[in-house]
Amino acid sequence: RDFSCFLMCLVVLSWVLAVVLGSVHGHVRRQWGEQVPPESRPHSVTITEFGAVGDGRTLNTLPFQNAVFYARSFADKGGAQLYVPKGRWLTGSFNLTSHLTLFLEKDAIIIGAEESSQWPIVEPLPSYGQGLDLPGPRHRSLINGYNLTDVVITGNNGLIDGQGSVWWDWLRSHELNHSRPHLVEFLYSEEIVISNLTFLNSPAWSIHPVYCSNVKVHNVTIKTLLDAPLTDGIVPDSCLNVCIEDSTISVSHEAISVKSGWDKYGISIGRPTSDIHISRVDLQASSGAALAFGSEMSGGISGIHADHLTIHGSDKGFSFKTTPGRGGYIKEVVISDVEMDGIRVAIEFIGNLSSHPDDDFDPSELPVIDQITLKNMVGTNISVAGVLSGIDGDPFTAICLSNLSFSITDSAYSTPWSCSNVSGYSESVFPEPCSELYTSSSNSSICFSLPSYSALAVA
Repeated sequence: RDFSCFLMCLVVLSWVLAVVLGSVHGHVRRQWGEQVPPESRPHSVTITEFGAVGDGRTLNTLPFQNAVFYARSFADKGGAQLYVPKGRWLTGSFNLTSHLTLFLEKDAIIIGAEESSQWPIVEPLPSYGQGLDLPGPRHRSLINGYNLTDVVITGNNGLIDGQGSVWWDWLRSHELNHSRPHLVEFLYSEEIVISNLTFLNSPAWSIHPVYCSNVKVHNVTIKTLLDAPLTDGIVPDSCLNVCIEDSTISVSHEAISVKSGWDKYGISIGRPTSDIHISRVDLQASSGAALAFGSEMSGGISGIHADHLTIHGSDKGFSFKTTPGRGGYIKEVVISDVEMDGIRVAIEFIGNLSSHPDDDFDPSELPVIDQITLKNMVGTNISVAGVLSGIDGDPFTAICLSNLSFSITDSAYSTPWSCSNVSGYSESVFPEPCSELYTSSSNSSICFSLPSYSALAVA
């Protein structure tokens, strides 16, 4: 017994020494967006040190939770890396901590457990008032961060697989008790980097930062089955300063969806999404839009710059969605340098998407859609160039199209453009757009542009 106590004292002493020596390193400081290399964290632990088994069968929820808890002790000493080696690491939901790098080695796969009990129930987001699928609470996401700073989720192209098919079946058969979870979700957090990973089969959305600032997502691959119900890729939601670059997303519903709250809940919280930069991404959304805005946009969306996009095999290229009762705004958006192929509707504006979290909404809360510029686009195998439908008495304004060329291949539609309750400007657009957008050159001054826009200060 004395020898066992002696060994335990040695273990405790080694942990204390690690903490003390870690303080010598000092806090690792970096500019936002500059990914922390694994070796730059002064401390590192491996998930196997906490009893995890990577056989794809052993449940490792507790080892992940304990590893993060241990890493928290280094938060003020430069932070720590949690290393996940090659293997299939089955787990339920777990939380991260500040100043942490979660690193997945090549052939490391974090697998979400199929049992719903491994995804705890949490309250709905305050800007939504209910879950994604059902009124009331929702399931917590697989990997979570709440009120965190300086978190990196990265790797050597490791995988995170949500095993979403069981959730999709429950949704289709109306057997869900609570709304589906996401793969990764951060709330009220800042300085978040997600990179060099593949995300598969999310039950709902793959990456969901909400009420966050300074978020960078780059060099990720996101995939779900193209017939999975309502799966989205990246969803910046009531966030400030988000950069999405050099990534490939192929999902069923919306590849990138920009949001900011739902009806009175989003209006009351009042947290807009702004300063979003999207560049060099390959997008597919089989039943939805490659890049969507709303329809949950009650907190406001502005300052969006998207460029160098490749879009294919999607129902819609771009969709701006809202409805009476939303309030809020979508404005100051520039999308440029786009190649599209195999798209049913290239550009959509819709003002009557009548979905609400409950019946207690105010139809007089009308949204503002203004200063949207789309330019330098080429599309092949397009069925409809554009459907632009504003709100009666609340038209969408300053919609500007420049240098667009769409090859229309489906003769089933009577006209390539359809417009109502919209106004704006167009030049060098083929096929020729609606008269509402075909105005004199003097009206080009209404158009929003970002000539001095510089990308977010990222490395």
